[in-house]
Order: sequence, then C-alpha cells, then structure tokens
Amino acid sequence: MTNSLLLHLPQALRASALAAVLALGLGTLTVTGPAHAITPAEAEAAVSELNTYINEHASLQGEFTQIGPTGNVSKGVFFISKPGKMRFEYAAPNPYIIVSDGTWVTIKNRAKERGDQYPLSQTPLRLVLSDKVNLLKETNVLNVEKADEMTSVTLEDRKKAVPGQLVLVFDGSRKALQQWVVIDGKGRRTTVSLENIETGVAADPKLFEIKIDRDKRKGGKSK
Repeated sequence: MTNSLLLHLPQALRASALAAVLALGLGTLTVTGPAHAITPAEAEAAVSELNTYINEHASLQGEFTQIGPTGNVSKGVFFISKPGKMRFEYAAPNPYIIVSDGTWVTIKNRAKERGDQYPLSQTPLRLVLSDKVNLLKETNVLNVEKADEMTSVTLEDRKKAVPGQLVLVFDGSRKALQQWVVIDGKGRRTTVSLENIETGVAADPKLFEIKIDRDKRKGGKSK
C-alpha cells in the first residue's frame, strides 16, 4: 500500500491494505463531462471543502471493497474512531487485519499470528485519524480538476515520509467523498469503495486492541 503507504506485507498486498485504511467514504466514480482547470482560489476552496468533510466525521463504520493494482478484489468491514483509532478487517480468504490503537498501527496475518507495528505518527494515517486535520498545511496539493459536479484533488504528504500520492474525488452535489485512490511511488493504483456507512456510532473500544506473537513480529514493536 510496493510501498504505497509504508509497509511490505508481501509488498503488493501491504500496498493495498494501507490504501483501504485511508478511505473515509468512497464509491464508484462517474464523470460524464471533460475535466477543466480551475483558478487558485477555486482550488483552495475545493481542498477546504474536503478538509471540512474529513473533520466532520469522528466515527464511521461499514463495509469496504478494495481493488488492487493488479485487479485483485478484497472485501471486509471497517471501523474508524478519531482521534487515532481504526480497524480494517478483511474477509476470508484474505487473512489480514489492520488496527490502529491511537499510538501504533498493526498489520497482522491472522493465519500465522505474525504482524508488523509502526508508530502512527510516522504514517500518512495521521492525516485521516487526527482529531482535526488541515490538508492545506499538512499536504502538498499537486493538482485540482473539476468535471461536472466532481472535484478531483491530488495530494502528497508534505513530510515526504512515504512516496506516492492520494487522489480524492469529491461529489459537490452530494457533499460526499466519492473516491480515494492511492498511487504508490511506482505509479501503481489501489482504489477502495465503502458501502453501508454509518456515522456517529460509537464502536466497542476492544475493536482497537490487538496482539501479535512477540517472536514472530516483523516491525518496530510487538504486543
């Protein structure tokens, strides 16, 4: 999510996995008209609208469908509870689960009880799971385009912690984030769609607790 977001699961799978956890509210993009350039003021307004959308939702849960760079499809359920906590659980046969407890991000292979852990503060997830985010200050806005009611914003992490870009597509008519695409450092794309989203529902705190085998850990920390 490849090093599209930060890790090596195997590489392609981890790229896809972390693409999923960055999603906030995605769907299928349909654009019928041509994209056109917009003014700097319009671009800033578009990013601000996205920023407001992200900050409005402290808790979300639902189902996700993920399409990886090679066309492989995975499904599962997700829970987000800001600040700092999230859980993306893949359905079989995909054995992986991704959990942030507010400090550490853990990617665990449930079949082998093996996992990696990384500080949340050193991943792009901090932009999604922060209590409040300011995209204009914390990211570089590379491109903004509009087509019909859709606005496409291409961002990169200003800290350059991870190579690659994020493309967010916002539906202005519905006032909702329609699509999130992660492009890794080699140009490979992972798209995630979320369905049956519920907002404002308090998740069980135990969902954000996870353990991995201390002897089988691969990352920077184990529990």
